Amino acid sequence: MALVAVDLTVTWVITSRINLAVWVLRDIFWMMLAGQVLLVALIAWVLVSGVRSGLRSFNALSEEIRERSIDDLQPLRVDGVATEIVPVVNHINDLLLRLNASMQAQKRFIGSAAHQLRTPLSGLKLECELMLAGELPPDVRQRAERIKAVTDRMIRLGQQLLVLARADSTLAVRESFQRINLAEWVRETAGEWVPAALQHKIELHLHAPDSPVWIDGDPLLLEELLGNLIDNALRYGKGATQITLHVTANPPSFSVEDDGPGIALVDQARVFEAFYRSDSATTEGSGLGLAIVREIASAHGAWLSLSSRPDFEGTRIGVVFPGPRKGANLSRHD
Repeated sequence: MALVAVDLTVTWVITSRINLAVWVLRDIFWMMLAGQVLLVALIAWVLVSGVRSGLRSFNALSEEIRERSIDDLQPLRVDGVATEIVPVVNHINDLLLRLNASMQAQKRFIGSAAHQLRTPLSGLKLECELMLAGELPPDVRQRAERIKAVTDRMIRLGQQLLVLARADSTLAVRESFQRINLAEWVRETAGEWVPAALQHKIELHLHAPDSPVWIDGDPLLLEELLGNLIDNALRYGKGATQITLHVTANPPSFSVEDDGPGIALVDQARVFEAFYRSDSATTEGSGLGLAIVREIASAHGAWLSLSSRPDFEGTRIGVVFPGPRKGANLSRHD
């Protein structure tokens, strides 16, 4: 309508308000050319504005998808989305819901299988301990000790799978968040590892502020996270003499560092992958310890950092928390 009005106005001015008797053809030509240029410029502005307005919702949707974590399967928001792409967003949300349901079913299966294995494995461990408590021929005792060692590893693997299945369920984890004083909690949890550290002839040190450092988290999962970091340092820090825990207030974080041989540069990018074990590893393990650390940190919205040789003499793994939140049931958009 605006374009038609401009065209009619120009035509009216030329035909009604201008005395053609005193105008030459050249003047009329330049007048009509100026009107057409103005009309084309106005059309171009309207087209560009319309396209930008239409693409604004596309850009917002693209930005939301780009900023998402690969573990975030919550439905996309349809607020402000152009009507033309609402069906596409709805189909993507349906796909995300089905994918999330499939992944949750897989995690429940892993958790159930690991839980069902605990009872027979515990029974097998008890039988081995009863056998070893009595008199046995040397060869039988050696076999019983091997069976018990394998059983212990399988029980530990089952426990780790249970923790991993629970940590993967981010929304369920947030429902159990509590306000925690990180400094006091690390002090109490690390104290339980002092006997194990002394058994490995390693000193366990803690540096934490006296003032509270508040975060929101699941105490049981965080205990598993810290336990895996300390256990990893004890297992793989061959030749280490001390393990040091640092707690800082701004941002709320803690780190576990040892003065052992460190992690090879080629392995540093993969140590947090599930079941990954370095070719140079000499200590037995399942390869799930640091994978569990990664999943628990992700469920708490925390960031992991790894420093090792040659930048750091030993290995240091840090966990940085986002700080206390207003509640436990927050989405990633909050």
